[in-house]
Amino acid sequence: MKAIRRFTVRPVLPDPLRPLSDLARNLRWSWHAETRDLFRSVDPERWAASGGDPVRLLGSVPPARLAELAGDDSFLSRLAAVADDLRDYTTGDRWYQAQPEELPSAIAYFSPEFGITAALPQYSGGLGILAGDHLKAASDLGVPLIGVGLLYRHGYFRQTLSRDGWQQEHYPVLDPNELPVAQLEEPDGTPAQVALALPGGRQLHARIWLAQVGRVPLLMLDSDVEENDLGERGVTDRLYGGGSEHRLLQEMLLGIGGVRAVRTYCRLTGHPEPEVFHTNEGHAGFLGLERIAELCAEGLDFDAALESVRAGTVFTTHTPVPAGIDRFDRELVARHFGPDAELPRIDVDRVLRLGMESYPGGEPNLFNMAVMGLRLAQRANGVSLLHGNVSREMFSGLWPGFDADEVPITSVTNGVHAPTWVAPEVFRLGARQIGDRRAADAMTVGGSERWDSVADIPDQDIWDLRRVLREQLVEEVRERLRASWRQRGAGTAELGWIDNVLDPDVLTIGFARRVPSYKRLTLMLRDRDRLMDLLLHSERPVQIVVAGKAHPADDGGKRLVQELVRFTDDPRVRHRIVFLPDYGMAMAQKLYPGCDIWLNNPLRPLEACGTSGMKAALNGCLNLSVLDGWWDEWFQPDFGWAIPTADGVGTDPDHRDDLEAAALYDLLEQRVTPRFYERGRSGLPDRWIEMVRHTLSLLGPKVLAGRMVREYVERLYAPAALSHRSTGPDAARDLAAWKGKVRAAWPEVTVDHVETSASEALAELGTTLGLRVRVGLGALGPDDVEVQAVSGRVDEEDRIGDATVVPLKPVGSPDQDGRWVYEGPLSLDRTGPFGYTVRILPAHRLLASSAELGLVAGPSEELVEAAGLLMR
Repeated sequence: MKAIRRFTVRPVLPDPLRPLSDLARNLRWSWHAETRDLFRSVDPERWAASGGDPVRLLGSVPPARLAELAGDDSFLSRLAAVADDLRDYTTGDRWYQAQPEELPSAIAYFSPEFGITAALPQYSGGLGILAGDHLKAASDLGVPLIGVGLLYRHGYFRQTLSRDGWQQEHYPVLDPNELPVAQLEEPDGTPAQVALALPGGRQLHARIWLAQVGRVPLLMLDSDVEENDLGERGVTDRLYGGGSEHRLLQEMLLGIGGVRAVRTYCRLTGHPEPEVFHTNEGHAGFLGLERIAELCAEGLDFDAALESVRAGTVFTTHTPVPAGIDRFDRELVARHFGPDAELPRIDVDRVLRLGMESYPGGEPNLFNMAVMGLRLAQRANGVSLLHGNVSREMFSGLWPGFDADEVPITSVTNGVHAPTWVAPEVFRLGARQIGDRRAADAMTVGGSERWDSVADIPDQDIWDLRRVLREQLVEEVRERLRASWRQRGAGTAELGWIDNVLDPDVLTIGFARRVPSYKRLTLMLRDRDRLMDLLLHSERPVQIVVAGKAHPADDGGKRLVQELVRFTDDPRVRHRIVFLPDYGMAMAQKLYPGCDIWLNNPLRPLEACGTSGMKAALNGCLNLSVLDGWWDEWFQPDFGWAIPTADGVGTDPDHRDDLEAAALYDLLEQRVTPRFYERGRSGLPDRWIEMVRHTLSLLGPKVLAGRMVREYVERLYAPAALSHRSTGPDAARDLAAWKGKVRAAWPEVTVDHVETSASEALAELGTTLGLRVRVGLGALGPDDVEVQAVSGRVDEEDRIGDATVVPLKPVGSPDQDGRWVYEGPLSLDRTGPFGYTVRILPAHRLLASSAELGLVAGPSEELVEAAGLLMR
């Protein structure tokens, strides 16, 4: 019989055990080993059955066991110590509190997904895991962050396989009352809510759930409330589900509703209001519109409000291809804004202008969420050095006239939260050298260039650790594989072979990630005979563990999964290669430490960062990867291997895959497996162990989320807070008026004449020439612009590379024609072909970049042709 109504019955804890409830509700337990150990000791079997979820555990422990623990002095002492530790952690000063006072009082961090723990399944892949690690690292550092997201009643899908290996999706219903979250309440005890106006006089209501991530509150909006009609209740049903309007409503709720939720939380708790708003990808871009509407309600006009909002906004793009960005039909967006819908006081055309692709190559009828994010943020970044370059190229149309390297998008390379991803055995090995406290600080705060203490760990200890972790992975794989085959319909009698799957003494390769086509799940299958030879080699075999989910709507990705699964089902190799369904955080935490090699073979440069290899590296796993994302930035032969790429223009995709697969097989056959299996005088693989040691000591400090968050604070949050404070109402009005004046006057800004003191096109290194320029500024004056000389080596087409920029100074007053003369030095500091040009840019103290307005004036084509090359 099926129940007609469901309740969540919570346990009544005896008074001495009340701190257990607080510990369970603060997600710090997900990365704090002592807290997890305490919960495990409550009831080890039920802890395992609960999947390591303290809320589920406490709901299943019999009252008799609770009464027993309430009288156990030893347990109560441990409970008090862990509770005191959490109190100190959440209230004491940390790294942030020791920094200069100009840091922001609070930062609001918006993301469509957050991967905090498997017990709160609100993530699909790398974007969510990165957001979760960002919150955890901010908590460890004491950064006053407020996380903002949605609470999806089905989360992302659970994955199983059919008998023939086809991916199947399941959407379990999540009851918030059974999750480690609490409802935010008004003083009278009623649920705190926000509401959005919908077309036709309807409203979208959402309650606010609070997940406490250490020191950081995470606000999650949930539309499944009685005040909504059935359609509106389903807005937060699934992560990345539904059609265009469904996604638009999710993103309006995240952005607009999210700002309202932040305001509600600060009102109810006294938390400082955010000075900086950080949107993690374009999904939350509408937050800028809500903040503009707030300022308009206080008396600012739209343009001034826009400048004020931009000053305090940071936008992070994670997408290396335009197809990965959410885009909506302009009519759909227009219908949801304006007098009869949301933000009624803001002109719909102004809303649309922020997101329309009104640049060469854009789709003029599409509203682009990333474009809006960039237009609403004064500071933007990609997530690795290479991705920063890709992003500047991809979005260069928004800054016409500027070289891609001058597009104002910087980069902060992602990091991973070490306490979440480092196996306890790895941590204990490090702590044995320097102590628990120093080891914990090294993994959270970071700051050191290298972990020198790793050099003191004996080779035998490192090798023994690697085997223990491999052995644990083998056990995990067999257990998951057995469960998967039962789901596929196999009987117990068919599964005896699983007892011999994988070998704890064989080189183990891991490959686990989402399955879009560019990540090339099946590249390893390109030459199946060579792969079989590697798997079944008599002296140097390899074994491979693969996991990954294809998007439910991506049949191409599902076919890749099925192709791989069918290969792993082959009785000849199934003991050496396995596919594990339902890849998620719980699986990943076993997979990364247990692998010797982490494989990554995307189409370069389509991997924005790719943090799974970072998590593997922190456990002493070596990377074997295409030079993409973070690996392009930090690869050294000491850490692993780079797969050569054939990414030249015009390369046939099939031929490219053949070439890169062959390079992968060559590396495995000739370099990777020999190094793993060769033994030195000690009987150990000395050269392999040395690579593990270098990975831990030199790469470990780089890949930390603590390093990443400190970079965000120092390079983006602190400058954004300073801009926010400098752009008060009056300054915002003045800046908006100045920008209007500059844009109107810019067609009259010209470079009319350029001359140098050089008489010939040949000069010696170190020569300094005098440069004299006559410019027309129209209605502008020298205070509104900067005239620059740009010089450097030139290529065959006279393009300047590695440019040096020198500002020129105005001389005297304008002439009778209103022209100004500027002068300055031009240093010939490089040999070979050398060239220069002159340009004029807008200049204002409140601009974060001279390219911000996308305006630049240079010499006319006639002037350029008359000048020719300066030096050869």
